[in-house]
Amino acid sequence: MELSEFFRKNPRVALAFSGGADSGYLLYAAGRHGAKLRAYYIKSPFQPRFELDDAKRLAKELRAELTVIEYDILGYAAVAANPPDRCYYCKKALFSRIIERAAGDGFPVVIDGTNASDDAGERPGMRALSELGVLSPLRECGITKAELRARSKEAGLFTWDKPSYACLATRIPAGTKIERDTLRRVEAAEREMSALGFSDFRVRLFHGAVRLQLPAGQFAAAAGMRAEIAAALGKYFDTVLIDTEARDKDE
Repeated sequence: MELSEFFRKNPRVALAFSGGADSGYLLYAAGRHGAKLRAYYIKSPFQPRFELDDAKRLAKELRAELTVIEYDILGYAAVAANPPDRCYYCKKALFSRIIERAAGDGFPVVIDGTNASDDAGERPGMRALSELGVLSPLRECGITKAELRARSKEAGLFTWDKPSYACLATRIPAGTKIERDTLRRVEAAEREMSALGFSDFRVRLFHGAVRLQLPAGQFAAAAGMRAEIAAALGKYFDTVLIDTEARDKDE
């Protein structure tokens, strides 16, 4: 099935919009294929500020309707406790809120940006979306991450090469309660790393310290900037470790 056919069958849809490459391309494609779409962005402690900024920017550039829903996900005990299947409870809560709001706005179908390269497997978050009846047109149409990036570049979307970004909760080891202040410090530390010129990295809690994970191509730069990195992250964490293994997963 092609996206044109999907939107012909579903001419009025609500998009769970993250401001990333996947949902960004869907925002563009829906308009291109004549569908009536409204994007819904969930603003919670798990999302860094730049994601909302990107979402607003792309929606403005594409002249798309954007609804921002504020939701304190840490008020949900099953999520804040951070069990191994935290993502299930989180996705269930967030998408339930989008579905409720979208239905009230007259949008009976909710879609997300899961693509054909994503391994659904037994991932808790994917199970939640399936239970809620959320559709994933990129996956249904066999569009991979590489293909949607190429299409996004051709369409002139600034998100075409935006790195995949998992929510801030993934920086906290499973079983460790998620605290609002910890999320704030992680976000600030990652903002410092971006200001130093690094990208596609993660700052994770690790046995009382913080561990910096970098792509292999940025090891040399990090080696020459150890002092700067230590000073930047040291504002928020007492002990800073640099992982010697390359970060190669989108989580």
